[in-house]
Amino acid sequence: MDTTEKLNSEEKETFLLVVGELAQEQVNNTKTVNDMVTDTRPAQEIMSKGVADMKIIVGTKPQPVVKKFQILLFPERDAKLFYKIVFGRWFLFLVLMLLIVNLYKFSIHWSDNQSEIQREELKNDRINKAWYYLYNQQGKAVKRLMDSAYAKSWKNE
Repeated sequence: MDTTEKLNSEEKETFLLVVGELAQEQVNNTKTVNDMVTDTRPAQEIMSKGVADMKIIVGTKPQPVVKKFQILLFPERDAKLFYKIVFGRWFLFLVLMLLIVNLYKFSIHWSDNQSEIQREELKNDRINKAWYYLYNQQGKAVKRLMDSAYAKSWKNE
């Protein structure tokens, strides 16, 4: 009987271990099944918070939309940087541009004046050559007449 009792006690222990493991496995399965069932409390809390936010938004007085059109000559922020850029770079470029434009205008005016002077000199040279040609080709009476005309022209100027 000793062997039967011993066997029975070993079987009982094995049986108890197997039953304990099965019980633990059943508890784990039950927990997993419960976790798989959707818990609606977090979703309900989110929805109730959203509804409360919407009530607050609807309950508050709507803010009027103000459209603001403005032309800023000077910036609202970073004025020091703006002045540094404007008076440091732009002002220099503006001065250089004006200098170049005025230099161009002066050179064009000077060129036009020089060409006008050359035309007048050519015209005067032709008149002088014609005058001296006639003066050298004519006799004393015509020379006196031309000299008196030349003298009168100097008095009229």
